[in-house]
Amino acid sequence: MRLSSLLPYCWLLALLLLTLAAPAPLRAHPMPNSMVLLDIHPRRVDAELQLPIAELQYAFGRLLGAHPETIVARFGPELRAYLVQHVRPRSPDGRPWTVRVGQLCVDSTTQADAGSYQEVIARLQLLPPPGASPRTFTFDYDAIIHQVATHVALVAVRQDWENGRLAEPPAEVGVIRLDPRHNLIPPLEIKQREGSRWTGFRGMVALGTQHIAEGTDHLLFLLALLLPAPLLAAGRRWGPFGGVKYSLKRLLAIVTAFTLGHSLTLLAGAMGWLRLPGGPVEALIAVSILVSAAHAWRPLFPGREAGVAAGFGLIHGLAFAGTLANLQLDAGRMALSILGFNLGIELMQLAVIALTVPWLLLLSGSPRAYAGLRLGGATFAGVAALAWLAERLTGQANGVTGAVERVAAYAPWLLGGLAVTALLSAWGRWRRGPNEFAE
Repeated sequence: MRLSSLLPYCWLLALLLLTLAAPAPLRAHPMPNSMVLLDIHPRRVDAELQLPIAELQYAFGRLLGAHPETIVARFGPELRAYLVQHVRPRSPDGRPWTVRVGQLCVDSTTQADAGSYQEVIARLQLLPPPGASPRTFTFDYDAIIHQVATHVALVAVRQDWENGRLAEPPAEVGVIRLDPRHNLIPPLEIKQREGSRWTGFRGMVALGTQHIAEGTDHLLFLLALLLPAPLLAAGRRWGPFGGVKYSLKRLLAIVTAFTLGHSLTLLAGAMGWLRLPGGPVEALIAVSILVSAAHAWRPLFPGREAGVAAGFGLIHGLAFAGTLANLQLDAGRMALSILGFNLGIELMQLAVIALTVPWLLLLSGSPRAYAGLRLGGATFAGVAALAWLAERLTGQANGVTGAVERVAAYAPWLLGGLAVTALLSAWGRWRRGPNEFAE
């Protein structure tokens, strides 16, 4: 067979090999989306744009991906001008809004389909004209999409105080993308229903209850401090049950002192009068749990639990205040938020105490059983505190904190077990004789 007759087969084989060896970029790969998060305020809308760098550089016309850490320094003014040009809200009557571009930064993130990538985060203020509502407007937006036809921007409301929306996840309100049939990018109509201060207040109460319900560290501190409260201190050891009246008096003093402490710094922190970095505050919260766990093992400050609860309550209040400070509300709404948030915290704390303390008091009459509960609870709190402290000081996650959260998820079952144990213990004492049950 002549060489010339083999050439077609050689070309076919080469084409097949090239197809099989094609690099990954030639294959279909989902692109990351942009995100537009809106915070609705009484007289403005704050927007956070999350723009993938790989797509932004095509639309922006500058090479951004080579040194993303220098993007803001090199192109800050140009990026701000670009965003003002491509973010054009207007009122229903057609009047344009004022757009101000504030902070720019670069961050890394992950999307389920697109994997990990870097993005530019831009924070904007959108100011309606006089008399126009910030709750209803046309959002004419085409950043990136005007050059990258397959790009999509997801728009969601992250915060709307007057409608009680204050926490994650944001509520998606629409998607902005190219309409290929008409070759245009339709604007998105934003229509948020009118809310009220009462709805906002109720939302803050709900946020306060949620904050405590999900705040394992806050509850563990309080519960560890309550464990030895029904007992009398005998030197360097915990003694017998002090009686119902004695126990309730101490429990009330501890809870009241903790409430006063965290309420004071919650107010000061939310109003901006007192600010501490979040890292040290979270580390001190872990220390407070460790101290209360050690006290549950051996009396460290018998009779002074209320003072300790008030002191550590000041630290916990600073952690609570960070949630409110991030809302950026005016004075009137902030006052209502502080009241509602604190009320929610107290309602959840009282609910936990009401569901726990009766069983602690009932079980306290059985010294051996209660000693097992006290030492077991103190050990769990101490281990959790050490794990949280290590994580918050080093910034490195560890498996113990994850295990603590998984155990905390079974709190209703643990409470049920405590109730059954207390009832069985009380029934056993009653069977042995009314006098022993009454002790």
